[in-house]
Amino acid sequence: MAKKLVIKVTAGADAPERCSQAFTVAAVAVASGVDVSLWLTGESSWFALPGRAAGFELPHAAPLPDLIDSILAAGRITLCTQCAARREITEKDVIEGVRIAGSQVFVQESLADDTQALVY
Repeated sequence: MAKKLVIKVTAGADAPERCSQAFTVAAVAVASGVDVSLWLTGESSWFALPGRAAGFELPHAAPLPDLIDSILAAGRITLCTQCAARREITEKDVIEGVRIAGSQVFVQESLADDTQALVY
């Protein structure tokens, strides 16, 4: 098993099952002791903002705010630089603990030794 897991979620409320799967896998991996880096891109970018995850609903799925809290407790959440800029989201707007970084950092994390990358 990879010691590190990088997950890129490209979907938000526009594709709720895919979105929820990404957050769920990230939270389960964190709970299992895996070093997790979750990347928010596209429509999932909105979940970097306080309160936005509370409006996300999917039957039989864990609440998104709870998943985000568990990921941030022991993992990392990053908002894509370009995605943030397109939505006029800045560092001062995001949930505490969420960073904004670009493709270079994503590639560096994804290609590190003992790392598995997943895209949802």
